[in-house]
Amino acid sequence: MRTYILPHLSHLESEAIFVIREAAAQFERPVLLFSGGKDSIVLTHLSVKAFYPARLPFPILHIDTGHNFPETLEFRDRFAERVGARLVVRKVQDSIDRGRVAEEKGPNSSRNTLQTVTLLDAIEELQFDAALGGGRRDEEKARAKERFFSHRNEFGQWDPKNQRPELWNLFNGRKRFGEHFRVFPLSNWTELDVWQYIAAERLEIPCIYFAHERDVVRRDGMLLARSDCIQLLPGETWERNLVRFRTVGDMTCTGGLESSASSVEDIIREVAAARVTERGGRADDRRSETSMEDRKVEGYF
Repeated sequence: MRTYILPHLSHLESEAIFVIREAAAQFERPVLLFSGGKDSIVLTHLSVKAFYPARLPFPILHIDTGHNFPETLEFRDRFAERVGARLVVRKVQDSIDRGRVAEEKGPNSSRNTLQTVTLLDAIEELQFDAALGGGRRDEEKARAKERFFSHRNEFGQWDPKNQRPELWNLFNGRKRFGEHFRVFPLSNWTELDVWQYIAAERLEIPCIYFAHERDVVRRDGMLLARSDCIQLLPGETWERNLVRFRTVGDMTCTGGLESSASSVEDIIREVAAARVTERGGRADDRRSETSMEDRKVEGYF
């Protein structure tokens, strides 16, 4: 049972549920992209609400880089079972083994960008015509260009200049053979909205969002968690620190922040006072000023 919900959150909830139902009505084989992060958790929760008491009418898809936080994978399996969703997992390692992608080399290598090929292959293999994601416009300037229904061509590519108008909440899901859509029901939400909704709905989230002691290395202003996929550079050492993570992603590019926030209420206060976006701690967004848009054009989430 949820606690009091702020009026603007009630509006955002209604809007998101409307978009989810529209996607289910317009597309034959939708799928929900699930990372195990707070946004995809909220999106799945809203989807369950949208069709209750019926079961979720589409599966949830997780693209596993092989470098995910162990806590996230454990949460993913438990969460999917609890909500009664059919979980589909596709692995970047399989794409590497088949020669579809080449693993990056060097001390700052990451599998994050390799997810694009694995995702597009999964969409083609399983014939999904719409992929619902938890992207929000406040996250990053490229994501601010997305519509609720975001068209992708037959190659899975995105053209930000060729998006359809969405006046009066009318969504055009028409497409040619081989094309698909990305659907973003949380487009108008902010990070603070998401956390306030999690608090109101009392949603369970992965423990890495809360402050905990962990071995980390300081690199380029980020705190990267210790893992087998991160090799120390000359002069670097592991240090024990109290950290939490604002996003859930590949361990090679997801930086933590020093924090003592041990509850959702603590996180809400921290986010309200923050002056750096949650993706400010992501190494993949630092590769160039247009790194996110470049990846999205190629078919990234």
